Amino acid sequence: MFALIMRRNWVLRVSIIINVCVLLYVCLHFGAVPASWIEENSGSWASPAAVAGQAEMLYGTAPKPNSTVAAPASSSSSAAAAALKRLDLQQDKKTESAAVASASGAVEFKANESKTSSQEDKQSSSLGNSILLESKPNNITTSNQTLKKELTLEEAIGCNDKSAEPKTAQRGDYWVLYNYVPMSAKLHCWESVTYTTHADFTFLDNLDPLLERWRAPVSIALHAPGADLAPTIESIKYARTCGSPLVKQFVTFHIYFSSKHVPKLIPSGEKVAADKANCSKPAPWLNVNPARMYKSERKLLYPVNVGRNVARDAALTRYILASDIELYPSPGLPEAFLEMLRRNDQPALNRPNPKVFVLSIFEVDEKSLPPENKTALIQMLKAGSAIPFHKKLCSGCHNVPRSKEWQEAPETKGLHVFHIGKRTGSFVHWEPIYIGTNDDPFYDERLSWEGKSDKMTQGYALCVLDYDFMIVDNGFLVHRPGIKVFKKDNYRDTLTAKTNILIKKIIVPELKVLYGTRKGCAV
Repeated sequence: MFALIMRRNWVLRVSIIINVCVLLYVCLHFGAVPASWIEENSGSWASPAAVAGQAEMLYGTAPKPNSTVAAPASSSSSAAAAALKRLDLQQDKKTESAAVASASGAVEFKANESKTSSQEDKQSSSLGNSILLESKPNNITTSNQTLKKELTLEEAIGCNDKSAEPKTAQRGDYWVLYNYVPMSAKLHCWESVTYTTHADFTFLDNLDPLLERWRAPVSIALHAPGADLAPTIESIKYARTCGSPLVKQFVTFHIYFSSKHVPKLIPSGEKVAADKANCSKPAPWLNVNPARMYKSERKLLYPVNVGRNVARDAALTRYILASDIELYPSPGLPEAFLEMLRRNDQPALNRPNPKVFVLSIFEVDEKSLPPENKTALIQMLKAGSAIPFHKKLCSGCHNVPRSKEWQEAPETKGLHVFHIGKRTGSFVHWEPIYIGTNDDPFYDERLSWEGKSDKMTQGYALCVLDYDFMIVDNGFLVHRPGIKVFKKDNYRDTLTAKTNILIKKIIVPELKVLYGTRKGCAV
């Protein structure tokens, strides 16, 4: 009997131990299961993958591990429990979404803000400048305000670098030696502005005074037909060896000539760049008799627009100042211009129209030096030692809108848009010189310098395309000292009449087909 009782007590004890083990096992099992497993049907809860997917749709990229998106609350049992309790107690979807966003740190976005941002991106892209001060966010935050950051110059300009390798190519009836002697400076397309110009070798004495004020890249196309190539090459050597060090650093020389007047011998550009000139001798461009030049003896016209387009095409920077080599810019202009674009703090810069940035032009008498700044220029204008460009030749050709107000406005720090002009009304024949890009229409290469009106057709195209002419306040150009006066030239008058017929009968009808028409636009 005693043995039976002892056996039953033993079985009871074993049974109790087994039940305790089972209970401990069950507790351990449920304690190891994640909280998310409990809410299988909670579709509104944002998992890490869901947050990453949402960010990828909105921004094109998923947030990085160190971004400002908070991790889901599963790592904290108390936070997870609180979130799950709120989900159980509230059935309204909006309330559930808010609770989940609070627990997961997910960001709230408004559809209309996304739409507005998209419209602004498209509008800015249409300008061709790729300037955006409101950049897309790099991370996700709990704020629904558009993130802003100060752009770098590279981000503001937005361009692709071009090759500076020398090449030979045909351009219509002309052979072109692109980058025949390149500059030594290496730069990206967004780092500066290129002064693009044209000339023959007799104008290369303008390089030193031009570079002293510009101090940035210059792309120059030199017309050198037949025997004119030899003195052209000697002039390049002399300018690089004996002139300012800025010539070698910043000037890229291109050569062009008609296929009917190919020089007998063309040395390699590498050899020309390596050779040194004898600086004890006079510069090759001094004491030249224009009548003895190959061009004059063959009675060739100067293909001014071929040179303009060659220099523009070959420029390595996004922004270019297509000008004439005798026009000297105000000092510091490239830096001030790029800083204006980088700041992008003026509403005028964000207008949807295509745009160019116009420089006012002046002449000074031969006894005066070009002014160093606008303050000095205003003083010279009041004293009469400076006048608006071509005032005594063709005042309407370079009469800038609001020119009187411009001259009365005091100089300020930096560069800004002073006024937005149009090539209509009393300015219908305006020939502005401006900073633009190679997206702008090129010049008609059928027109010559002798026939005049060589920029009028390009101005017409700009008008029809509804360009904004952004007149800047503190930047300007000054012609080489010496005020021009009218001189009768029967030869040029004859060529001008022929050119006018060409423009009226052939070029303008072509432009109307290519660009259309606009009220108020004329050549």
